[in-house]
Amino acid sequence: MSTRIIADTSVWIEFFRDEKSLISIHLQALLRSGRVALTGMVLAEILQGVKGVREAALVRRSMEPLLFMETNREVWQTAGEMSAALRRKGLTIPLSDILIASVALNKDCEVFTTDPHFESIPGLSLHKPA
Repeated sequence: MSTRIIADTSVWIEFFRDEKSLISIHLQALLRSGRVALTGMVLAEILQGVKGVREAALVRRSMEPLLFMETNREVWQTAGEMSAALRRKGLTIPLSDILIASVALNKDCEVFTTDPHFESIPGLSLHKPA
């Protein structure tokens, strides 16, 4: 199978807001291909932004079939070390984004995002729609 892709929260927000956007159409194709993976941080970020019970149920149903990337001690250690290294260079990136990147690095995944923070993370493979 091709490389797994973690769709960041920014991509999912676009997907749920505007199904006809280029980002959403590309995510739909990735979903059909079975390449999209989910992290706990992305799931939590999306669920914290839902407006009601019905919307939360839709989100959970949409994400249930996705491969779930567990966050273990190694992922947390990588996240902490990565954040410290970036801060020494004068870059402060939200810990949530650092954690998503750490999962991707530890699980050899790409990250599909519209958030420019991820471009500053060394070694991270970003998924760019063709």
